[in-house]
Amino acid sequence: MAMFLRQDDNRTELQKRLAQELTDKSKLKDKPDLSDAKRPDGVDDSAYMKDYKQTTSLAWVWILIVVAVVALMIWLLIKTTV
Repeated sequence: MAMFLRQDDNRTELQKRLAQELTDKSKLKDKPDLSDAKRPDGVDDSAYMKDYKQTTSLAWVWILIVVAVVALMIWLLIKTTV
């Protein structure tokens, strides 16, 4: 900790100015952009979502079928190689 404090004391004017500029830039980046405030996702045009359908409550059945098919394929592969 003492080394860090001592290094701070030996800063030149250029180093101090650069440190201040970097601090100012980081503060500007942290500020939220007010143009995106009303759009939480940042999307201007949601027309690409026009023809999409919401997932039904039977999605878990399709997942179960896929898992069963993969398990069957693995089982058949093991049975044919033995």
